[in-house]
Amino acid sequence: MPNVVQSTSLYGSVKLEKKFSARTMVPCTDSSLFRIARGAVRTLTYLDDGTPVVLGVWNTDDTVGGMLSHVKPYFIECLTTVEGTLFVPDHSLLTSYMKSHLQQIEELTLIRSHKTIELRVIKVLSWLSRKFGEDKEQGQLINLRLTHQDLADLLGTTRVTMTRTLGQLEAQGLIQKLSLGRIILRESDTWFYEI
Repeated sequence: MPNVVQSTSLYGSVKLEKKFSARTMVPCTDSSLFRIARGAVRTLTYLDDGTPVVLGVWNTDDTVGGMLSHVKPYFIECLTTVEGTLFVPDHSLLTSYMKSHLQQIEELTLIRSHKTIELRVIKVLSWLSRKFGEDKEQGQLINLRLTHQDLADLLGTTRVTMTRTLGQLEAQGLIQKLSLGRIILRESDTWFYEI
C-alpha cells in the first residue's frame, strides 16, 4: 500500500496547481478534489490483504478525489506525468462530478461482468481506446503506458492471466502490442466477441 503525504497547503476554496511525475500519488483529502489539466490517473483502493482494486481511470478534464467516494483508503496514482489543480469545490457542483464517477463505475462494472477473460480484455481495451485512443491506420492506438499488471488490476485478474490473454489476442490479430506498454486495438476485427 502506498505511503501518501496529505496536502496541508489547501485551505477553504484556494486552488493549488501542481505537477506530478508518472507513478506518484496525488495527495487527496476527504474535502478536496483534483481536476486533471493534462495526463492520466487511476483511482484505487487496497483490500485488507494488500490487493489493489482499481476504481477508475481518468483523463484530462476529469475530476477525482476522496470526496466523491465512500471507499477508504482512496488513492490517486499518476499513470503519466500529470498537471492539475487541487481545490475545495463549491458543493453545488458536486452533482456533476458524481454523475461522471457513476457513469465510469457503471461502465467498468459491465466490462468486469463478462464471462470470459478474453471478452473482458477486449471490452476494457475498447473502453480505454475511447478515452485515450488515437486513430491509426492499423486501428485505435491506446496511447497510455499500461503494464500487464495495470490491466490485470483494472479487471481484477492476475498479471499471468493478462499476459496470456494479450498474447492470445495478438496471435489472433485483434491487437498489436507496441513498445512502452502501448496497444493498438483492431476494433473492426473484434465484433465477433459481441456474440
